[in-house]
Formats: sequence, C-alpha cells, structure tokens
Amino acid sequence: MSSESIAWQIQPFSSLTARQLHDMLKVRSDVFVVEQNCVYSDIDGLDVLPGVFHVFGYAGEQLVGTCRILAPGLVYEQCSAIGRVVIDEAFRGQKKAYEMMKFALQQTNDLWPNSICKISAQEHLQNFYQSLGFSTCSDMYLEDGIPHVSMTRPAGLVVQK
Repeated sequence: MSSESIAWQIQPFSSLTARQLHDMLKVRSDVFVVEQNCVYSDIDGLDVLPGVFHVFGYAGEQLVGTCRILAPGLVYEQCSAIGRVVIDEAFRGQKKAYEMMKFALQQTNDLWPNSICKISAQEHLQNFYQSLGFSTCSDMYLEDGIPHVSMTRPAGLVVQK
C-alpha cells in the first residue's frame, strides 16, 4: 500500500459516520479476534461514553488504523488512557502506528494536559511504546491470553521525532 501521509482525525462516538464505525469495528475484529485468535467481545461499552474519542485515518476509502483515547477516570482513576490501537495489515511496516500514536498522544495532551497517560500494551510492543515516551510500570500479566504490561507516560510529554 501507499506510504502517503495520512490525515489523522479525532471524533467522539456521536460524530462518527456509520461507515467510519463499521470500518473501525471491522479492523479491530480482524486483528484482535481473528488474527490474534482471541475470542472476546470487542464491543465493551466504552466506545460510546462521554470522554472517549476515536482516532482514525484513511488512505482513500481504506481505513489505515484506529485507536481510542479515554478521559481520566474512565479506565484508570487518575490517568487518561489509549487503547484498541490497531493498524490494518496492508499498512504495517510503514510507521503508520507511530504516526497515529503521535497524533493520539498530542490529542491526550491537548484534552487532559495534566494527566499521565496509561496503556495496557502487548509485551512484545514495549520498545515501540518506549519510543513514544512510555515506561513499563508492571510485571507481565495475561489479558485475553496475550502477555501484556502496564505502561505510563508523563503528562504533557511531546514526541520530538
């Protein structure tokens, strides 16, 4: 696929089109349920809550990737959160995940400038998240049968790259 620059967007659930929602849920299901062979219900009720925003970008008509950012108190008591981070298989290896996360982190800084950001990261992606300023803050644990670690990032940290 093209290595063109993606115009990343952010929207609350109420502003998503039916097509955008479909595309996000499809890529999340394709990756988290099918590719990772992890049977679970991706629709967890968080997507629709006030204080949850969806980050996504398209190359033409194809969704490149998506994640969601969540206000402090929704998942972690004092921290904002980023979750459901996924890049469509056709766009991997092009640094799209880094671009999307950089955009998502800027949004968390803008929305909640005094909030630490916390994630539940797949263990094998620790180096990727460390390159974005996250530090591991837990031992490994299993989430849906996949090794994960908790990671945090200081409030207001700007990614320079």
